[in-house]
Amino acid sequence: MGDVLAGFHAAWEFESDSVLIRYERGIRTPKLFQALGVRRIPLAALAGVTLAAGRRGTVVLRAEPRPGADPLMDAADGQLKEGCDPYRLVLPAERETLAEHFAEQVRARLPASGPADRYLVAAPRAPRQFKAYDGKASFDGKAVRFRWSWTGASSAKWKAGDQSFPVADMGGVEWRSPEVLEGHLRLLPRDPGAAAQPPQPDQDPAAVVFGLGYGPVHESLPFAAAVLAAVRAAGPAAPVPVPAPRRDPADIAERIRHLGELHQAGLVTDEEFTSKKAELLAEL
Repeated sequence: MGDVLAGFHAAWEFESDSVLIRYERGIRTPKLFQALGVRRIPLAALAGVTLAAGRRGTVVLRAEPRPGADPLMDAADGQLKEGCDPYRLVLPAERETLAEHFAEQVRARLPASGPADRYLVAAPRAPRQFKAYDGKASFDGKAVRFRWSWTGASSAKWKAGDQSFPVADMGGVEWRSPEVLEGHLRLLPRDPGAAAQPPQPDQDPAAVVFGLGYGPVHESLPFAAAVLAAVRAAGPAAPVPVPAPRRDPADIAERIRHLGELHQAGLVTDEEFTSKKAELLAEL
């Protein structure tokens, strides 16, 4: 096909077997898009493509990735905000006819449907690193390392010491968006029997916590995707999700105190403070 469809924040180039997405750079472009740069999406990684009316005189072209085809979307697990969806292209309404033409062309070339048995979209490359609230996370392609911060790490993490996790020992990655006050990245064990009841992320040496400027989406999510792809490439694993234990009342009180400090400093709105305080109290 070789045609290019330019929209807000990105341009899609349609090829016979893939879509090449080039994300723009600029202060209005989501930082996640800038971090991704260029992505080639094989048509085999797509389940479909839709075109719908957008806001304020726009239309939205969206490609639907197949489950298990893209490590970035697997790691995100539905937590990305609409404006940060890398499979969404916003266009001026006058390009609707052209966009529909491209959508039809892509639909006609989709070779498969259903979950993919392997990652078809390239993962963000290692090495990667980002600064969390309680430490620094780094990944060299073979192992993840956590180096704790003396200002943010819990006593449990200090007692455990800095951590190193070989890919061969991991069964998966749990990423929670830092755009909801408390985010975290937890490394799941390859052996399901070892996953009894993990402690809260701030007490777990296999996790780093972040939020409010630490571990933003554009740093922590590509990191999680790179680790997840390496884990999957290393072989099958079946980690068993388990419910988190109820938190210690003293820990809840400390979290609420810290939240109050952020609120007084103007870093958290009244609505965010009320909502998060209610969530913490519900864990008692």
